[in-house]
Amino acid sequence: MKGWFITLEGVEGVGKSTCIPHIASFLEERGKDVVTTREPGGTRVAEAIREMLLWSDAETLDPVAELLLHFASRRAHLVEVIEPAINRGKVVLCDRFTDATHAYQGGGSGISAAWIDTLSQIVHPKLEPDLTLLFDLAPEEGLKRIASHKADRYERESLAFLERVRNNYLERARASNRFVVIDASQSALEVRRQALAAVETHFGTRA
Repeated sequence: MKGWFITLEGVEGVGKSTCIPHIASFLEERGKDVVTTREPGGTRVAEAIREMLLWSDAETLDPVAELLLHFASRRAHLVEVIEPAINRGKVVLCDRFTDATHAYQGGGSGISAAWIDTLSQIVHPKLEPDLTLLFDLAPEEGLKRIASHKADRYERESLAFLERVRNNYLERARASNRFVVIDASQSALEVRRQALAAVETHFGTRA
């Protein structure tokens, strides 16, 4: 039986990574076999690409090269982790997926949505998330939350860049019913409650 594919999206500091273990536990308690992963990353090759994308000192990485690196990482991740797990009936929880590429490389850097869609059709022509949880938060608030740790390349972007990212995410959410938007400015407990409720509502008839 085909499994489920759930993605978590949002700008920096929204709390996606904090929420993922709680969602995984919630599903495991209901008998689901869960795989948690992230993008870019998830395999040795993809994690090496992540290192280049997030921690490289090359601050002027060409936007098209950046786009292609994200999709190269994604293809390795899909082939080795995501698709095999889904095909075995597992639930895959993924911290970011192609919506992030639309938001960051499209909305943030100005790459054509048509280019991103074309690469999506090449890399994952038959796969889209069953549910996407969009954790929405003003970028300046997100950056305050993560101010204590070393900033990666995306966290060093301007507020204007991150506002474009956020706006792109919200536009995508308005255009698709697979999105559930969660107000990430609330307490961590309330954010978690709403995320779990969204999962239960979306998959309740299939649980």
